[in-house]
Amino acid sequence: MLGRSTAPAPPPAIISPMPAPVAAPVVSETPVARVLSRTDIIAMANAAADATSSGAKMPESASAAEGSRFEIELLFGCDGPAAEDSRDPFQWRYDSKSSSLRVSVAPAAFDPQEWLGEPTSVAGSIARPAAREEAIEGFWIARPWSSRETCESASAPTAPLGIDAVTIPGQTLGLAQIFTNEDSRNARRGGKPYESVRRMDEDDLKIDKGLRVRLRGRIGRFPDGEAVRCRQPGGKDQRPVCLVAVTFDDVAIENPSTQETIATWASASRT
Repeated sequence: MLGRSTAPAPPPAIISPMPAPVAAPVVSETPVARVLSRTDIIAMANAAADATSSGAKMPESASAAEGSRFEIELLFGCDGPAAEDSRDPFQWRYDSKSSSLRVSVAPAAFDPQEWLGEPTSVAGSIARPAAREEAIEGFWIARPWSSRETCESASAPTAPLGIDAVTIPGQTLGLAQIFTNEDSRNARRGGKPYESVRRMDEDDLKIDKGLRVRLRGRIGRFPDGEAVRCRQPGGKDQRPVCLVAVTFDDVAIENPSTQETIATWASASRT
C-alpha cells in the first residue's frame, strides 16, 4: 500500500481531435462557350443553302449561332508574290528597290439592295428615328468546300467538255457586317484595303506557306433575325450564294512560316 500511494500518477491519455471535413471542390456546370471555326461556319452555311434551294425553313442551328464567337483564317499568296498590276483583293509582293514587304487585303462590299431589299427599320429608341442599313462589308471565304486553312497543293485544272461553271469559284460563302446610318463611319472601310509596308532584307523574307488573314468576332443577324442569308440569282440550278452576318472584332495579317503577326487592326465598332 505504501508503494502504491507514492507511485507517480499515469499521464493523461492524449485524444487526437477529429479532422475537420474538407469540402469537395465546386465544379461549375456552366459549359465553356466554343469558338466557331471555319468548319462550323461552312456547315452552318451548307445547311442554310440546302434550306434555300429546297424552299424549307432556315435551320435552327443558324439562328442559335447568333452571339457566338468565331475565329477563321483566310490563306492567300500561296503561289507567290502578285504582279505589280495585279487586281487581286489579297496580295503581297517584295519591293527590292525599297527593301520592303508590301501586303494589301481589300474587303468585299456587298450591295444592300441585293441582299436586304428595301431598307428596313432596326428596332431602336422611340425618341429617335429607327436606324436603316446603309452598307455591308466583309470577306469572301475561298474554297468553301474545304475545311483546311493551309495552302493546297497545285493541281492542273480539268474541265470536261459540255460542263460550264455556274458560279465564280470561291464566291459562294462570305462573312458580312451590316452598318446602319447610326453606326460610326470610322467602322467602315469604304473600299479602303488593309495595307502594311515593312522594311526587311530580301534574305529575311520567308513566305513559303503564303500569308493569312485572321478574322475574329461574333456571329450577328440580318434584319429578319436569321444569321445566314442565301440567294440564287442564277436560278434553281445554281449553288446558293450565302452570307453569314457577323461583327468583326479585329483583322490581322500573319505569316504562317514564321508565326509572326505582320499587322493588326481593331474594329472601330468596338469603341
